[in-house]
Amino acid sequence: MKSVLRAVATRATCSKPAFRHGFATTCRAPFREAAVYNRKGSVSAAASKNKKRYEVFRSMVITQFNNILDEFGNWSESNQELRSFGVRSEHGLANEAALFRKAISDAIVMATNGNVARATNPLFWSLRDAFIRGDVKGLTSEIRYSFQSFMLRSRMSADVTKRQKQMADFRYPMEWFPATRALQRTIHLHVGPTNSGKTYHALKALENAKSGIYGGPLRLLAHEVYARFTAKGKPCAMVTGEEQRIPEGVDNYFISCTVEMTPLNRLVDVAVIDEIQMIGDPERGWAWTQALLGVMAKEVHLCGEERAVDLVKSICSALGDKCVVHRYERLSPLQTMKKSLKGDLSKLEKGDAVVAFSRVGLHGLKKAIEEKTGKRCAIVYGSLPPETRAQQAALFNDPDNEYDFLVASDAIGMGLNLEVKRIIFETAAKFDGVNFRGLSTSEIKQIGGRAGRFRSARQAAISADGAETLVEKKNPGLVTTLDALDLPRVQEAFTQQAEPLEAAYINPPAFILERFSEYLPPDTPLSFMLLRIRELARVSPMFLVDISSDALRVADIIQEFPLTIHERLSILNAPVQLNEPSVVHLVQAAANCLATRQGGALYDMQEIDLEILDATIADFDGDGRRYLRAIEVLHHSVTLYLWLSYRFPNVFSSQALAFHVKELVQAKIEHHLDTNVSFRAGQHEAMLAKRRKEIDKREREQLRVFGEGHERAAMAGEEGAGKWNEPGHEEPLVEDKTEYEQLEEARL
Repeated sequence: MKSVLRAVATRATCSKPAFRHGFATTCRAPFREAAVYNRKGSVSAAASKNKKRYEVFRSMVITQFNNILDEFGNWSESNQELRSFGVRSEHGLANEAALFRKAISDAIVMATNGNVARATNPLFWSLRDAFIRGDVKGLTSEIRYSFQSFMLRSRMSADVTKRQKQMADFRYPMEWFPATRALQRTIHLHVGPTNSGKTYHALKALENAKSGIYGGPLRLLAHEVYARFTAKGKPCAMVTGEEQRIPEGVDNYFISCTVEMTPLNRLVDVAVIDEIQMIGDPERGWAWTQALLGVMAKEVHLCGEERAVDLVKSICSALGDKCVVHRYERLSPLQTMKKSLKGDLSKLEKGDAVVAFSRVGLHGLKKAIEEKTGKRCAIVYGSLPPETRAQQAALFNDPDNEYDFLVASDAIGMGLNLEVKRIIFETAAKFDGVNFRGLSTSEIKQIGGRAGRFRSARQAAISADGAETLVEKKNPGLVTTLDALDLPRVQEAFTQQAEPLEAAYINPPAFILERFSEYLPPDTPLSFMLLRIRELARVSPMFLVDISSDALRVADIIQEFPLTIHERLSILNAPVQLNEPSVVHLVQAAANCLATRQGGALYDMQEIDLEILDATIADFDGDGRRYLRAIEVLHHSVTLYLWLSYRFPNVFSSQALAFHVKELVQAKIEHHLDTNVSFRAGQHEAMLAKRRKEIDKREREQLRVFGEGHERAAMAGEEGAGKWNEPGHEEPLVEDKTEYEQLEEARL
């Protein structure tokens, strides 16, 4: 989904259409019907074939548009949103709605006749693309923006549109970092499959430097590098969105951080940016692009997949930086098995790791494995406390104890210190924040590639003289699935090559957005401004602009509060759990505290229910599921508070207390998961079957609407290294509510 360009072919009578838009910018222009008849006057064959299919889509769009009108409410003097878009009466709103319905119908008629190109039928193209990418939610968001643009067409003069277009010229994002451009950098690109040693070599370069930065995709990886450097006596800071550990008494220290927190104003010798293929991820890719373009390091070491090579080389050429590519082969062979475990956990072997995608699922599998095999099972995932995570990994890696098995989240694919003989996928589908979808080729290969891994890039065998070396292990790594229905997808992935990345994602910097806001009517919603700038953005073939759907929702949530553009843009990046109403209310309360500069102490914010700390399951009538959800919501709330405390410390001043509360909450969650989660094979199979059915239904719906061969623009985004949509980019408690059925009856 990129932009809304033009509703239908128009005959402008008094002004030119806005650039890439199609809605007149100074006064209304009459619409004319798209041609759907051939020269003989009969309906064309293409129109006849597509008419029924696109009528279904038209009906869907109109239904969602009517729902949006209901959300707008009736026109009134106090309805700031409608007034900001130039609507001055109830009659005016009805007239705009009727004209927009006509624009939708005209676009569908053009599509029926085979005209579905972005350049000639942009409204249809953008609505279809939004539906493919984000299902009904994505479609609704695009319809809303389309209608807002439609209403605003008479208020956008040609001069204003011209200035907006000038500010949205993003062809040269490297110019956003002038201090970095003054450096002559060397970019070392380390590429290869999992377990090839690429990150090992990059981290050795960082260790041998006098100063440097590590930027990784996960908090747990930032912590591992931080712990490694600290253990070797090298002063190191850890910086993530919700936690910062700065060494005391030293001015020169290394920094280990999540990529979003990579410092761009600190001159260092070496910077390591891990998982560079994430540069092509629509949600988080901007952070990798920003780090690549802006980090002030003499040497920049990028680690990732082969498919990133051509794009990175093109970007380096545009930057004027030297690019050296280092390619690596796996240190041990990898094979996919011909058979699955067929759901039988008794077939597990020592050194096996079962991969699942939610914490409830992981704890349920752990208990089931231990009951079925009589052996112990370690558990590792991102949100475990670092000390616990390291302890569990050590128990699994030690061959001389009873911890024969491991259950782990997909974070295992990002470089945890785990020596795995065989990777077993619990399922080949996961929730991506919008829908359940099949795992991408890249995700399967990256997770499965951990099998047969003697040492991660973070570790090395210690030789007699204490030097670190990579040691090759000849035994092959094996990959299979728990369920037979998932095995063909996993086998297929290892025969495929992921498509090369074509473009890196960028986000316009705050200073451009602040200037852009000056050329929109007062009280224009921030979400509209973001989509408007995305629509007008002019980029080179190497870059794409995308605005996170979550960011748009957060923008609307805080719209009513009198905040500066800078404050609004800051909150857009907060770790907000949007599917929890109480957390959404907390965001609004936080925005109000920021606007009034008061009420931001942790104990003053009623939306953070600290009384849960003293609650037991008995206080929830023995309902362990309600209890778990309540403490999980408190965890999300405190995480958000900590994030705010680093950005606005004068308002959200209870940081130390918040850290203490977070530790208590994490302990309660882990204890409950460890003692009250079970694995019921029948329910588990039914849940997986339901998810497969949901995926199939969505794909059939898209086929029903668009037919065979419709363009799957969303697939490029799905080929990222992973979807990390949780706060801190970690695994969710559950992927859907049916997983709560795995909780046992409460033990009172």
